[in-house]
Formats: sequence, C-alpha cells, structure tokens
Amino acid sequence: MKIKRLSLFGMMACAGVLAVAGCGKRTETPGTAEKAGAALDQAAAKTAEAAKSTAETAKEAAGQAVQKTGEVLEKAGEAVERAGEKMQN
Repeated sequence: MKIKRLSLFGMMACAGVLAVAGCGKRTETPGTAEKAGAALDQAAAKTAEAAKSTAETAKEAAGQAVQKTGEVLEKAGEAVERAGEKMQN
C-alpha cells in the first residue's frame, strides 16, 4: 500500500513539474515549426487575395460578356424583323 502511494505521489510530482515547465517563459526566437506556420499563414493570405482579385475580374468579364450577348441578340432580332417585313411586302 505504501508503494502505491509513493508511486502515485511520484507521478503527481512529475506531472506537476511538466506542467510548470510547459508554462515557463518561451524563448524569443521562433522555432522551425513557428516559422513554417507563419509562412503558411502568409501564403494563405496571398492566395485569398489573389482568388478575390481573380473572382472580381471574372465577374467583370462575365458582365461584359452578358452585355455584349444582349447587344448581339438585339441586332439579330432587328434583322429578323426587317426580314419579316420584307417578306410581307
């Protein structure tokens, strides 16, 4: 029974030491993983900006295409009307 208490006390002491060590002050220089994380964050931000810009350009191009298609269809409709009028005369 004494051995179990001693083992339990030892495990609790180790857990306490690890918890305190984990909460200790960090070094000022970022580690490799932190640098990689920062690089990924930057890449994600740049990708999001590029995607937004591309989406805006595509939206503008689509709007222009719709407008041009409408103009062409109007001209075609006018041509069909003229052809119909000529057929009636």
